[in-house]
Amino acid sequence: MTDAAGGAPAQDRPGDDGAGAFSSATGRSLEEGSGAGQPNYKAYQLELMRPHVGRSLLEVGAGLGELAETFATGMDLERHVVTDVDPGAVAAMARRFADRPEVEARRLDLDGELPDLGTPVATVLAANVLEHIEDDAGALRRLARLVEPGGTVVMFVPAYMQLYGDFDRRVGHVRRYTPATLRDAFERAGLAPRVVKPVNLLGGIAWWAAVRRGGVGAPKPGLVRVYDGVVVPVTRVLEKVVTPPFGQSVLGVAHVPPEAAAP
Repeated sequence: MTDAAGGAPAQDRPGDDGAGAFSSATGRSLEEGSGAGQPNYKAYQLELMRPHVGRSLLEVGAGLGELAETFATGMDLERHVVTDVDPGAVAAMARRFADRPEVEARRLDLDGELPDLGTPVATVLAANVLEHIEDDAGALRRLARLVEPGGTVVMFVPAYMQLYGDFDRRVGHVRRYTPATLRDAFERAGLAPRVVKPVNLLGGIAWWAAVRRGGVGAPKPGLVRVYDGVVVPVTRVLEKVVTPPFGQSVLGVAHVPPEAAAP
């Protein structure tokens, strides 16, 4: 059972330079390590998102690079720009990927000037970031300017306000999404939704039982290990043959039309 936040968006930062934003948005410290104890869940995320990711990728709110590590080893990317608003997280990722020439660690503040990437990327991806941002359509619109025409914007966000609880409040979640509300955010940003669907049905049920009904204030390490080792493998098999009507997360993919893309 995991509903881990990704990196820290600008709105959650405690200071103007973003220092401490990672801890504020995730409930974890930079010293807690890479979070490598969820290998099945990260592989599941990669499996869901890989078909929609081009040869060059900008990852927003990459935190300490847990998902980026999965992409770096599971895909043959030509370029992977990992970003976070927290300079400590950016420095940690620069060290982590120092031996991978295709990976760049950059600071990205959605409230400030976006970085000059030189060449637009094929895909912008954010996992567990958009739910922190009040003006989600505005953030999507700005990120689309970093993408080449016809490229993709991929969002992985927590789902359904019925699952909203103390953990969401503590880490600064403004909302949880449904497919309809994420599709609406894409359309308000001038993007063309292609795939918007709930995922992780069993995770949603586990989250509801433990957090909403059971009163657990945050994912517990023991529960997370059981979830990753037992529930996620079943989920990956189940969702190959069944489209879930509900889930812990929503996966959204939108294409970037020429008028919304990088000039």
